[in-house]
Amino acid sequence: MPTDFDDPRTLVSTDWLAAHLHDPDLRIIDATWFLEPGRDARAEYEAAHIPGARFFDLDAIVDKRSSLPHMAPLPEMFISRMRGMGIGDGHQVVIYDNSPVRSAARVWWTFRLMGKTDVAVLDGGFGKWRAEGRAVEDMLPILRDRHMTVQRQAALVRDVTQVAAASKLASHEIIDARAEARFRGEAAEPRPGLRSGHIPGSKNLPFGRLFNGDGTMKSRDEIRAAFEAAGVDLTKPAITTCGSGVTAAVLFLALTRIGHADHSLYDGSWAEWGSFPDLKIATGDA
Repeated sequence: MPTDFDDPRTLVSTDWLAAHLHDPDLRIIDATWFLEPGRDARAEYEAAHIPGARFFDLDAIVDKRSSLPHMAPLPEMFISRMRGMGIGDGHQVVIYDNSPVRSAARVWWTFRLMGKTDVAVLDGGFGKWRAEGRAVEDMLPILRDRHMTVQRQAALVRDVTQVAAASKLASHEIIDARAEARFRGEAAEPRPGLRSGHIPGSKNLPFGRLFNGDGTMKSRDEIRAAFEAAGVDLTKPAITTCGSGVTAAVLFLALTRIGHADHSLYDGSWAEWGSFPDLKIATGDA
């Protein structure tokens, strides 16, 4: 049965979703995205997905003006694509993934950026759903246009100029979700042409530390402890970052989950910062 853990604005359990699966105002999104080559997220969705789920393509629903990977779409594109997917005002949205980078959080953040708050991530994702023997299907849903309005929340996103100022002034906690070796500059970046290291003054909290072995997110107390162990002052405003803005959204979700009051996401992340030779970088530990 659903429990007090469930929050339809941040995170819901597989029990919660199973109990609400046939609600007329529920919309489910498969937001699986893979960084590594060789896996096709759309093909995997078409082969098996939670009944009624729509597929959200993180590489297609983007700001086409930018050369950076999967930057947040303009509101007009978001409205158009969501209407076409049959998602509109008044819907409760649940987003899941089957990805090691927990890409559902990125789509959840995109909805929040557009002012949509009745949206949650499925705790444990598709892996937990299937492990519990719950229903899946390979039929694509019948889609009917639905009206959607958005109000972009500019405070939830930061650009390179704003992050550079925050780094210089130490006005925010900049929290990097990448693996330790990448943060320290000891491992090459997966995207070619990027320098190695991190934004000066940033702290490192690899996103995987926020999850249990079964892929579920840790408790609020454990999340808070993980941020504090990384040296993050939770009384300060925060900016989350990573390689390209995907796992930064995991940190954003975790901060929201523990009630942090003021946090945003650096959309360009290291894909942008690491490509500019005139931006300072740091190596080693935080």
